[in-house]
Amino acid sequence: MQGSSIGKVAERSRVKIPTIRYYEQIGLLPAPPRSDGNRRLYGEQDMRRLSFIRHARELGFEVEAIRTLLNLQDNPNQSCATADEIAQARLVEVEERIRSLLALKAELQRMVEHCQQGRVAECRVIETLSDQTHDHGRLA
Repeated sequence: MQGSSIGKVAERSRVKIPTIRYYEQIGLLPAPPRSDGNRRLYGEQDMRRLSFIRHARELGFEVEAIRTLLNLQDNPNQSCATADEIAQARLVEVEERIRSLLALKAELQRMVEHCQQGRVAECRVIETLSDQTHDHGRLA
């Protein structure tokens, strides 16, 4: 029986062994055949699927979105409208996160610029962090 061990696949795909097992457990990666010694044996299709999942995770897609995208990939004659909707929703999330990070950057710059490097009693950093009336662009 041909195939690569989970260690080799982890190394090649840059996905950790526990994560590979987790993806199998939740159904993102089909359970591979096993050797006579009961070791998992992964093929090239598994490698491609793991690479797809890793890249989608790097782009911030949630597990359920990845599940849907994998289903679309497995059934290529479908419309790509669902894939487009998933990517558009992720883009909106990224744009919102960028706005939040820019607000965070501006607030940190104001704090640093107004720092007098004197005593803590006059410290703008401490004062700003203590001011709970600011929304700060919902920095979460």
